[in-house]
Amino acid sequence: METYKTITRGAEAEYKDRGSKFLAIAFAMQSPEAFKAKLAEIKKEHPKANHHCFAYRIGTDGNKFRVGDDGEPSGTAGRPILGQLDSQGITDAGIVVVRYFGGTLLGVPGLINAYKMAATLALQVSLIEERAVMKNLRITCNYTDINDAMRIVKLCNGQLLSNDQGLFCIIRVAVPKNRLDAALEQLGLLYQVETVVEG
Repeated sequence: METYKTITRGAEAEYKDRGSKFLAIAFAMQSPEAFKAKLAEIKKEHPKANHHCFAYRIGTDGNKFRVGDDGEPSGTAGRPILGQLDSQGITDAGIVVVRYFGGTLLGVPGLINAYKMAATLALQVSLIEERAVMKNLRITCNYTDINDAMRIVKLCNGQLLSNDQGLFCIIRVAVPKNRLDAALEQLGLLYQVETVVEG
């Protein structure tokens, strides 16, 4: 996978079914800690809600995700929310759906549909962007080679992450995955420059 989609501007949307109100909040995040902080903030904003159900996915390998039904029947909330992120290929993002119970039980199919629809509506009004999957490089070089190394990184649409200047320059950069081989080849032509792929 060379590109992925993520939310660049989150949004809220509301779905109603038989008196119950489902408020979906979609947002970008890149760590479980950031998600927990956002969930705590939402719970504080909606203390009287009956449920705060959620799903999130992090990274491009497909392995980091979590769902939560928060008291709803198992599989009726978190999974349908995650399904909407996955159907659009969105990662580094989360959705929390806050439910205010309206007095009428919706049943399992009704709940699945309500949480799915709320998540869908929130994603429809969010700003979603396609980005290149980046690979991190550590470049160790002399001061005389730093400009040439950075010129190659820029030509490959890379970006500087950090620049540690001690006895040698240790530069950390991110390069699009589809330009990685070209960057390594060009950097390899520079004298006394060592490049290591970090992730």
